[in-house]
Parts: sequence; structure tokens; C-alpha cells
Amino acid sequence: MLIYDNIFYTLLWLKICTFPRMIQRILIVLLFLGCSLSASASYILIPMDAEGQKEHLKAYGITYWTLEKNQKVKWLLNYRGGSFLLPDAEEIRKECQIRGVSFEILSDSKTEQILLEISSPSQNMEAVVLEKAPRIAVYSPKGNQPWDDAVTMVLTYAEIPYTVVYDEEVLSDQLLLYDWLHVHHEDFTGQYGKFYRAYRAAPWYIEEKRKAEMLANKLGYDKVSEEKRDVALKIRDYVIGGGFMFAMCSATDSFDIALAAEGVDICEPMFDGDPSEPGYQSKIDYNKTFAFKEFILERSPMVYEYSSIDMTRKRRIPKETDYFSLMDYSAKWDPIPCMLVQNHTALVKGFMGQTTSYDPNTVKANVLVMGENKTNGEARYIHGIKGKGFFTFYGGHDPEDYQHRVGDAKTELALHPNSPGYRLILNNVLFPAAKKKKQKT
Repeated sequence: MLIYDNIFYTLLWLKICTFPRMIQRILIVLLFLGCSLSASASYILIPMDAEGQKEHLKAYGITYWTLEKNQKVKWLLNYRGGSFLLPDAEEIRKECQIRGVSFEILSDSKTEQILLEISSPSQNMEAVVLEKAPRIAVYSPKGNQPWDDAVTMVLTYAEIPYTVVYDEEVLSDQLLLYDWLHVHHEDFTGQYGKFYRAYRAAPWYIEEKRKAEMLANKLGYDKVSEEKRDVALKIRDYVIGGGFMFAMCSATDSFDIALAAEGVDICEPMFDGDPSEPGYQSKIDYNKTFAFKEFILERSPMVYEYSSIDMTRKRRIPKETDYFSLMDYSAKWDPIPCMLVQNHTALVKGFMGQTTSYDPNTVKANVLVMGENKTNGEARYIHGIKGKGFFTFYGGHDPEDYQHRVGDAKTELALHPNSPGYRLILNNVLFPAAKKKKQKT
């Protein structure tokens, strides 16, 4: 469009040269004013394709920062990897430069051209308005370092503010203060992460168990399992009431197990001091869960596994070929899952965790599988609706640490600024900011 503008002004200049001198002067002033107005920009495009962006993760931070300034942003679904369209302002330009985020200055005419392309029925694209920066809570034990959890790590790297909450805050209904909740790699069943066999004599395990028991007693519970069950129920109510829940690794399946086992003792004596309930498998109520059905609990405390939901022990995939693919959704008719899979690639590197992935036979029919490893027949990234709220479960521990182990060094995200696996986390962070349309899928 600017090329045509330049041709127009060149022809106009030649025409002006034929006018009397006084008229020339007036027209030249008007011409330069017109050129100035035409060249002025009204929007900033933050491209999110592989070629156009050098700091994908920090780009989400710029978008969140802009929303905090009470400015609306348009998320251009499926346009150049899910780009962001921001109002043009000098402070936004400077912030992009400070954080190293790639951006492009657009004229009004160029912006209109892009939005017209996106709105075309022939294009699988949509411009979703982001209206308000969501208030973010991270459920995590106090004192945990940010690198203990992939979400707190990427929020810190992207410079997105969050508040740490734990059992006391959850049980006192403080989740109502937040729009989005991330659940740490927690064990809601009260079995201390099923670390008993390998780490029961380790000082850190003994100390964590002691602190968990002290907190449960402080909150009026005899057992950690009972306290964690009530925390899971509070989180359930938060989602049903309209909250957004994002969970990774063992916080996903242990959460659903805790809901399904409400009122049933599934813990062995080394965890809660008394035997488990006889025949507890038959008493599990799958109607109470968010995502999973018909799973079989792992009874032995010596096995590092909760149930048949997880695929970790069933995997036969070499690290070099361990990838999962993201589903393709209609941006205009299914904007919610489309937002959650925005990326500069449809193929994401796999990574392990206590809960790496989900057996599709245990995933409820009304839950969307947004990412799957077809070779191994496993779901990696799933999403659903519960009441008025939403939940997303993401298997694995750290998208850039293939097989994270206790005591491993933290991931340096500065070495992975364009991580597709971490982008999926940040899609969920911005999701509550969007003005929602009714989902068709």
C-alpha cells in the first residue's frame, strides 16, 4: 500500500510544479503534511512465526504488559504463528526493544489489509480481542524455587507477574481473587508423589513429609490425604464457578484421582498411618473427575505410578523421535482450542515426567485431545469444560528438559527463547483475557 502512496505523491509533486509559485508553496506544505500523516503508524505487529520472532516467550510478556496498561490487543489466530496486534505507542516500542522482542510498525492501511485477509471466510484465521490482563495464581509450596516448576519458570522469564498460593489460601477461598490457576506438580492423593521406594530414606523426602503433616495438622486434619482431598475439592469448585485451571505432570492425574476417591481411603500405612480401604478400586466414582475415566489405581507403594492413566511405563519411543503433533481447529468456529494450540510449528518435542502422557482409553469423550503422539497412541495436551470454567492438562515436567530428575539443574530459558513446548503454557496464560465465543466442537 505504501508503494502506491509513493507513486501517488510523486505524480502529485510533478503536477504541483506546473502551478504558480504562491500556490506551489501552499500545496507543498499540504503535501508534506499528507505524507507525514500517511507515513504515521497506528499499530504494532508482534509476529509469532519462526522467521519473524526471535523471542517468542517474551512476546507473551509484552502482550500481558500491554493489557496491564488497559490497552486491548488482538490475537491473530493462525496468522504468522498466532501474532499479536498492539496499538502503536512509543512506550510499547521501547519495551519491545528492551526485552528483545521482534516487532513491525504497521500503517492503518496495512493493518486494514491484514484484518480483511483474516476475516475472509476462505481463511482459517480469526482476530480475537484480548481485553484484560488475567490475575494469575500458582499453587506451589512456599519456598519452592521458580525452577522447580516449568510454569513459574516461564512466567518469570516472560516477566508476567503471579502470586504463589498453597493449601491455606485455597481452603480459605482466596482462589476467588484470581482468574487463572496453575497447579504445581502436586500429589493430591496424599501419597507424597509415590517417591517411597526410591527416596524414603532421603533427608529431603523425610523433611517434605514432616512439613506436609504439620500443615495438615495446623489446618485441622489428621491426615495429609484428607487435607489434599479438600484442596482438590476447592479447586474443583473454583473451576465450576468460572475459573481457569492449568495443570502439568502429576498434578493432572492425581487431581482427578483425589476427586474420584472422595470418601475412600486409598493410602497405605506408610503414607497415612493405617491400611487402605478393602476393595477401594470398586468404590472409585469416575463421574466426579474432570478428564479421566475407567482407570485402575496402582496399589503398590513401591511402584512410582498412580494409575493406568499415565503412559510413562508404556512408552517405547527413542528420545530422537519423541514428538507430538498439535491438532488443527477452525479459528472462526472453535477459537478456544485454536488459541491454545497457537504455535510456529505443529510438531513439538516430547518430554518426560512422573505423568508423561495419557492413555486415550482413559480420557473422557467430552475432553479435547489437542496434542497427541500418534506413534505411541498417547494424548499429551488435553482441554475441557467443567461448569462455567475450563481446564487444560499438559503431560510432562519441563518442555526443554527431556527426562528431569530430582536434583537436576534448572533449565535456562534464555537458551530456549522460541520453545514451542513452553509456548503452549503461555497460550493458556493469555486465554482468560480473551472475549469468548461459543465453542462449536
